Amino acid sequence: MTTIGSFEAKTHLPQLLDRVARGEKILITRHGKAAAMLVPAPPEENKNLKQIIQEFKDYSKRQGRTLRGTSARELIEEGRRF
Repeated sequence: MTTIGSFEAKTHLPQLLDRVARGEKILITRHGKAAAMLVPAPPEENKNLKQIIQEFKDYSKRQGRTLRGTSARELIEEGRRF
């Protein structure tokens, strides 16, 4: 793991982010004491649209929320009136 001072980190942030994106961890210090750590972001999940919609429907059912017979078209039209 690389250690770098806060002033240098500020000055070279774009280059540090490139290194972190490649998997490196960088410890940032302030006055010789650890202040922060740059680590790679977790990988993004690539969910397909159908899966996202199904998860939303499942969540709504668990919460007991319904449209009570109102159609999506009616909601759209109501929103346009305001």
